[in-house]
Amino acid sequence: KQAEKAVHQKKEQSKTKCRKARRRHINFVAEFNRRQRKNIWLETHIWHAKRFHMVKKWGYCLGNSPTEKSYRACYRAMAKHCLLQDLSYYCCLELTGKENELLKQLARICNIQTGLTFEEACCLSGGFEGSLYLHRADRYPEDMLGPVTFIWKPSDGSENRQLWIWMHPALKQDILRELKAIFQCSESEEIYIPEPVTISIQEEKQMDVVLNLGKKRKKEDKEGEKAVPVKKIIGDGTRDPFQSCSWISQTTGIMISDRTMEILRYRLIGPLSHSVLTETLKAASLQTV
Repeated sequence: KQAEKAVHQKKEQSKTKCRKARRRHINFVAEFNRRQRKNIWLETHIWHAKRFHMVKKWGYCLGNSPTEKSYRACYRAMAKHCLLQDLSYYCCLELTGKENELLKQLARICNIQTGLTFEEACCLSGGFEGSLYLHRADRYPEDMLGPVTFIWKPSDGSENRQLWIWMHPALKQDILRELKAIFQCSESEEIYIPEPVTISIQEEKQMDVVLNLGKKRKKEDKEGEKAVPVKKIIGDGTRDPFQSCSWISQTTGIMISDRTMEILRYRLIGPLSHSVLTETLKAASLQTV
């Protein structure tokens, strides 16, 4: 009788999961998209968030300073191996058009007294990256816009060339406004609009669960009622996705395209940087038609 009584007195095992399991979202992509409504994440965000103190600047969520456990590892990689930095938050503007027209107008916003210019022979061939300071058109040495780096696409024999200009996100709007003014570019008819996302009934249920979990754990923000897409957000912290991302000149044919977050940028530091690149990148075989 005592044994039977002890069996009945045993407490039933709790069916509730642990706190970590309760906080785990069913659809990580939907939850990550919800958290990127105001600040875009870089592709290396998850790695940085575990090892760095994150800050929200210029429309991005960036790693500001490493935690105490990361200092030795970063220094060791930089001194003896290879340290990689994600600079994808830097903005990229692409200029396409005739080489003579590009050089003619770009000469108005730079000066040879500050260093290399866009028409330097070593940079014009596309073999080297150049850096210079930009000023407002015909205003040197006053009204400096800021430092930029640039690289030309190697020429294929035609008079049309491509030029990529990289700048800090804080300088993007001023430089873009000045480039559109000197090239007399207006908005093109094509406006980038995100593709509609088709989801199944099961994914809709997962989204509802994610939203409900978010409301329980955190106060609802101003945009809490908006639908959360289930695909990864591909955007730019310095540009509205519903705004135009390309501008063309009707007189010269020069086109300016915003390639921010479309062309990623990384920096390698350390004695083994070249070895890492040679092992990672494989040359493609040439195919002749």
